[in-house]
Amino acid sequence: MNDEQITARIEELEAEERRLRADESAEGTPSDSLAEDAQRLKEIKVELDRLWDYLRQRRALRDAGGDPDDASLRDADTVEHYKG
Repeated sequence: MNDEQITARIEELEAEERRLRADESAEGTPSDSLAEDAQRLKEIKVELDRLWDYLRQRRALRDAGGDPDDASLRDADTVEHYKG
């Protein structure tokens, strides 16, 4: 995946996140739908974190004179529990 593809996917996920948050605040939304939306929002957060991490790795490699294709999309557990 190149930087443009990563950025496009990030934008798609952010649009979905905005839509879900708007649905969440809408009156009369069934509770099962809210539970499903809450679960999907968690999934989106993790995927966004992974993609932003991947994009930062690619940029850092490029800035250091390396090959951005050497970056790897890390698993959710690694990204979500990273201690900087």
